[in-house]
Amino acid sequence: MTVNCGAIPENLIESELFGHVRGAFTGAHTTRQGHVAAAEGGTLFLDEIGELPMLVQVKLLRLLQQREYSMVGESRVMKSDIRIVAATNRDLEADVATHRFREDLFYRLNVIHLELPALRERAEDIELLAMHFLHGCVARTGRRDVVGFTSEAFQTLRAYAWPGNVRSLENTVERAVLLTPGPLVTVSDLPERMREPSPAPKPADSRQALPESGIDLRAAVEHYENQLITQALERTGRNKNRAAQLLGLNRTTLVEMLKRKGI
Repeated sequence: MTVNCGAIPENLIESELFGHVRGAFTGAHTTRQGHVAAAEGGTLFLDEIGELPMLVQVKLLRLLQQREYSMVGESRVMKSDIRIVAATNRDLEADVATHRFREDLFYRLNVIHLELPALRERAEDIELLAMHFLHGCVARTGRRDVVGFTSEAFQTLRAYAWPGNVRSLENTVERAVLLTPGPLVTVSDLPERMREPSPAPKPADSRQALPESGIDLRAAVEHYENQLITQALERTGRNKNRAAQLLGLNRTTLVEMLKRKGI
Protein backbone atom coordinates (compact mmCIF):
# COMPACT_ATOMS: atom_id res chain seq x y z
CA MET A 1 0.00 0.00 0.00
CA THR A 2 1.33 3.43 -1.00
CA VAL A 3 0.40 6.66 0.79
CA ASN A 4 1.59 10.12 -0.28
CA CYS A 5 1.60 11.93 3.07
CA GLY A 6 1.97 15.31 1.39
CA ALA A 7 -1.12 14.89 -0.79
CA ILE A 8 -3.64 14.29 2.03
CA PRO A 9 -5.10 17.24 3.98
CA GLU A 10 -3.71 17.47 7.51
CA ASN A 11 -7.13 16.99 9.09
CA LEU A 12 -7.67 13.72 7.20
CA ILE A 13 -4.26 12.03 7.29
CA GLU A 14 -4.85 10.30 10.66
CA SER A 15 -8.14 8.84 9.45
CA GLU A 16 -6.60 7.80 6.12
CA LEU A 17 -3.80 5.94 7.85
CA PHE A 18 -5.55 4.40 10.84
CA GLY A 19 -9.20 4.40 9.81
CA HIS A 20 -12.21 5.71 11.74
CA VAL A 21 -15.42 4.49 13.29
CA ARG A 22 -18.87 5.77 12.51
CA GLY A 23 -19.56 9.13 14.15
CA ALA A 24 -15.90 9.82 14.95
CA PHE A 25 -16.18 13.23 13.26
CA THR A 26 -18.52 15.20 11.04
CA GLY A 27 -19.05 13.27 7.85
CA ALA A 28 -17.96 9.89 9.26
CA HIS A 29 -21.23 8.13 8.36
CA THR A 30 -19.69 4.66 8.26
CA THR A 31 -16.78 2.81 9.80
CA ARG A 32 -13.82 2.74 7.42
CA GLN A 33 -10.50 0.92 7.72
CA GLY A 34 -7.31 2.81 6.96
CA HIS A 35 -4.19 2.07 4.96
CA VAL A 36 -2.52 0.37 7.93
CA ALA A 37 -5.26 -2.26 8.08
CA ALA A 38 -5.27 -2.61 4.30
CA ALA A 39 -1.52 -3.33 4.34
CA GLU A 40 -1.81 -6.04 7.01
CA GLY A 41 0.69 -8.79 6.32
CA GLY A 42 2.45 -6.67 3.71
CA THR A 43 4.25 -3.35 3.24
CA LEU A 44 3.05 0.21 3.84
CA PHE A 45 5.07 2.75 1.84
CA LEU A 46 4.84 6.26 3.32
CA ASP A 47 6.03 8.71 0.67
CA GLU A 48 6.94 12.28 1.76
CA ILE A 49 6.86 11.21 5.41
CA GLY A 50 8.41 14.54 6.40
CA GLU A 51 5.02 16.18 5.80
CA LEU A 52 3.28 14.24 8.60
CA PRO A 53 1.82 16.47 11.37
CA MET A 54 3.10 15.94 14.90
CA LEU A 55 -0.07 14.24 16.17
CA VAL A 56 0.15 11.57 13.49
CA GLN A 57 3.89 11.15 14.12
CA VAL A 58 3.04 10.12 17.69
CA LYS A 59 0.59 7.46 16.52
CA LEU A 60 3.04 6.20 13.90
CA LEU A 61 5.74 5.87 16.55
CA ARG A 62 3.38 3.73 18.61
CA LEU A 63 2.67 1.57 15.56
CA LEU A 64 6.40 1.05 14.99
CA GLN A 65 7.29 0.36 18.62
CA GLN A 66 4.29 -1.57 19.94
CA ARG A 67 2.87 -2.82 16.62
CA GLU A 68 -0.51 -1.52 17.65
CA TYR A 69 -2.86 1.39 16.90
CA SER A 70 -6.40 2.64 17.42
CA MET A 71 -8.88 3.87 14.84
CA VAL A 72 -10.01 7.49 15.12
CA GLY A 73 -12.94 7.67 17.52
CA GLU A 74 -12.29 4.30 19.15
CA SER A 75 -10.29 3.26 22.21
CA ARG A 76 -9.98 -0.39 21.22
CA VAL A 77 -6.38 -1.31 20.44
CA MET A 78 -5.69 -3.21 17.23
CA LYS A 79 -2.57 -5.25 16.48
CA SER A 80 -0.64 -4.80 13.26
CA ASP A 81 1.87 -6.91 11.33
CA ILE A 82 3.24 -4.71 8.55
CA ARG A 83 6.57 -3.51 7.18
CA ILE A 84 7.07 0.26 7.02
CA VAL A 85 9.07 1.83 4.18
CA ALA A 86 9.34 5.63 4.17
CA ALA A 87 10.75 8.21 1.76
CA THR A 88 11.28 11.95 1.83
CA ASN A 89 13.07 14.71 -0.06
CA ARG A 90 13.50 16.72 3.14
CA ASP A 91 16.51 16.76 5.47
CA LEU A 92 14.85 15.08 8.46
CA GLU A 93 17.91 15.63 10.64
CA ALA A 94 17.48 19.38 10.13
CA ASP A 95 13.74 19.03 10.85
CA VAL A 96 14.58 17.18 14.07
CA ALA A 97 16.90 20.04 15.09
CA THR A 98 14.08 22.57 14.53
CA HIS A 99 11.52 20.33 16.28
CA ARG A 100 9.49 19.88 13.12
CA PHE A 101 9.99 16.11 13.16
CA ARG A 102 10.13 13.89 16.23
CA GLU A 103 13.62 12.70 17.08
CA ASP A 104 12.45 9.34 18.45
CA LEU A 105 10.42 8.65 15.29
CA PHE A 106 13.37 9.60 13.07
CA TYR A 107 15.69 7.10 14.74
CA ARG A 108 12.98 4.45 14.81
CA LEU A 109 12.49 4.83 11.05
CA ASN A 110 16.16 5.19 10.20
CA VAL A 111 17.05 1.50 10.53
CA ILE A 112 18.14 0.81 6.95
CA HIS A 113 18.96 4.09 5.23
CA LEU A 114 19.09 4.37 1.44
CA GLU A 115 20.13 7.71 -0.05
CA LEU A 116 19.39 8.35 -3.71
CA PRO A 117 21.79 10.95 -5.15
CA ALA A 118 20.49 13.71 -7.39
CA LEU A 119 20.31 12.77 -11.07
CA ARG A 120 23.09 15.22 -11.96
CA GLU A 121 25.43 13.18 -9.72
CA ARG A 122 24.77 9.89 -11.56
CA ALA A 123 24.90 10.80 -15.23
CA GLU A 124 25.60 7.17 -16.07
CA ASP A 125 21.93 6.40 -15.25
CA ILE A 126 20.45 9.00 -17.60
CA GLU A 127 20.55 6.94 -20.82
CA LEU A 128 18.98 3.91 -19.12
CA LEU A 129 16.25 6.00 -17.53
CA ALA A 130 15.59 7.93 -20.75
CA MET A 131 15.10 4.71 -22.72
CA HIS A 132 12.86 3.31 -19.98
CA PHE A 133 10.65 6.41 -20.10
CA LEU A 134 10.69 6.40 -23.91
CA HIS A 135 9.41 2.81 -24.07
CA GLY A 136 6.69 3.61 -21.55
CA CYS A 137 5.57 6.71 -23.43
CA VAL A 138 5.60 4.88 -26.77
CA ALA A 139 3.33 2.20 -25.31
CA ARG A 140 0.91 4.79 -23.91
CA THR A 141 0.75 7.07 -26.95
CA GLY A 142 1.11 4.59 -29.79
CA ARG A 143 4.20 6.39 -31.20
CA ARG A 144 5.79 3.08 -32.15
CA ASP A 145 7.76 4.83 -34.90
CA VAL A 146 9.95 6.40 -32.18
CA VAL A 147 12.70 3.94 -31.25
CA GLY A 148 15.44 5.88 -29.44
CA PHE A 149 17.73 8.91 -29.24
CA THR A 150 20.57 10.20 -31.36
CA SER A 151 24.01 10.24 -29.75
CA GLU A 152 23.89 14.07 -29.69
CA ALA A 153 20.54 13.97 -27.85
CA PHE A 154 21.98 11.58 -25.27
CA GLN A 155 24.98 13.88 -24.86
CA THR A 156 22.65 16.84 -24.23
CA LEU A 157 20.66 14.87 -21.67
CA ARG A 158 23.84 13.88 -19.81
CA ALA A 159 25.16 17.46 -19.77
CA TYR A 160 21.98 18.96 -18.27
CA ALA A 161 21.87 19.65 -14.51
CA TRP A 162 18.30 18.26 -14.00
CA PRO A 163 17.07 20.46 -11.12
CA GLY A 164 13.81 18.48 -11.19
CA ASN A 165 15.64 15.13 -11.05
CA VAL A 166 14.00 11.98 -12.45
CA ARG A 167 10.50 13.45 -12.78
CA SER A 168 11.92 16.23 -14.94
CA LEU A 169 13.70 13.69 -17.14
CA GLU A 170 10.50 11.69 -17.54
CA ASN A 171 8.52 14.79 -18.58
CA THR A 172 11.26 15.83 -21.01
CA VAL A 173 11.30 12.40 -22.68
CA GLU A 174 7.51 12.34 -22.95
CA ARG A 175 7.50 15.78 -24.57
CA ALA A 176 10.19 14.70 -27.03
CA VAL A 177 8.34 11.51 -27.98
CA LEU A 178 5.15 13.47 -28.67
CA LEU A 179 6.85 16.15 -30.77
CA THR A 180 9.58 14.33 -32.70
CA PRO A 181 8.93 13.30 -36.31
CA GLY A 182 10.96 10.14 -35.47
CA PRO A 183 12.35 7.60 -35.64
CA LEU A 184 15.02 9.04 -33.27
CA VAL A 185 14.69 11.87 -30.77
CA THR A 186 17.19 14.57 -31.78
CA VAL A 187 18.61 17.58 -29.98
CA SER A 188 16.05 19.82 -31.73
CA ASP A 189 13.25 17.81 -30.08
CA LEU A 190 14.51 18.72 -26.59
CA PRO A 191 13.50 21.91 -24.73
CA GLU A 192 15.40 25.04 -25.74
CA ARG A 193 16.75 25.57 -22.22
CA MET A 194 18.64 22.30 -22.55
CA ARG A 195 20.11 23.13 -25.94
CA GLU A 196 21.58 26.44 -24.82
CA PRO A 197 25.05 26.12 -23.28
CA SER A 198 25.36 27.34 -19.70
CA PRO A 199 27.06 30.74 -19.48
CA ALA A 200 30.68 30.50 -18.49
CA PRO A 201 31.31 31.68 -14.92
CA LYS A 202 32.99 35.03 -14.60
CA PRO A 203 36.61 34.76 -13.45
CA ALA A 204 36.92 35.60 -9.79
CA ASP A 205 39.33 38.30 -8.69
CA SER A 206 41.98 36.45 -6.74
CA ARG A 207 42.87 39.56 -4.74
CA GLN A 208 40.72 41.11 -2.03
CA ALA A 209 41.28 44.84 -1.63
CA LEU A 210 42.32 45.80 1.88
CA PRO A 211 40.41 48.91 3.05
CA GLU A 212 42.48 51.93 3.99
CA SER A 213 40.99 51.81 7.48
CA GLY A 214 42.01 48.16 7.92
CA ILE A 215 39.85 45.09 8.44
CA ASP A 216 38.71 42.67 11.13
CA LEU A 217 40.49 39.63 9.72
CA ARG A 218 38.79 37.06 11.94
CA ALA A 219 35.32 38.42 11.13
CA ALA A 220 36.11 38.49 7.41
CA VAL A 221 37.35 34.89 7.43
CA GLU A 222 34.31 33.83 9.45
CA HIS A 223 31.99 35.51 6.95
CA TYR A 224 33.72 33.87 3.97
CA GLU A 225 33.62 30.48 5.70
CA ASN A 226 29.89 30.85 6.41
CA GLN A 227 29.25 31.71 2.78
CA LEU A 228 31.04 28.59 1.52
CA ILE A 229 29.22 26.35 4.00
CA THR A 230 25.85 27.85 3.05
CA GLN A 231 26.58 27.37 -0.67
CA ALA A 232 27.58 23.73 -0.10
CA LEU A 233 24.36 23.07 1.83
CA GLU A 234 22.23 24.75 -0.84
CA ARG A 235 23.94 22.86 -3.67
CA THR A 236 23.36 19.50 -1.97
CA GLY A 237 19.82 20.15 -0.73
CA ARG A 238 21.15 20.41 2.85
CA ASN A 239 22.60 16.90 2.68
CA LYS A 240 25.37 17.10 5.27
CA ASN A 241 27.32 14.11 3.93
CA ARG A 242 27.68 15.55 0.43
CA ALA A 243 28.17 19.11 1.71
CA ALA A 244 31.04 17.91 3.90
CA GLN A 245 32.60 16.19 0.89
CA LEU A 246 32.42 19.41 -1.13
CA LEU A 247 34.16 21.28 1.67
CA GLY A 248 36.80 18.60 2.31
CA LEU A 249 35.53 18.04 5.86
CA ASN A 250 34.36 15.12 7.93
CA ARG A 251 30.61 15.08 8.44
CA THR A 252 30.98 15.36 12.24
CA THR A 253 33.22 18.40 11.81
CA LEU A 254 30.65 20.08 9.58
CA VAL A 255 27.82 19.32 12.03
CA GLU A 256 29.82 20.83 14.89
CA MET A 257 30.54 23.94 12.78
CA LEU A 258 26.85 24.32 11.92
CA LYS A 259 25.88 24.17 15.59
CA ARG A 260 28.60 26.62 16.60
CA LYS A 261 27.77 29.07 13.82
CA GLY A 262 24.00 28.67 14.13
CA ILE A 263 23.62 27.95 10.39
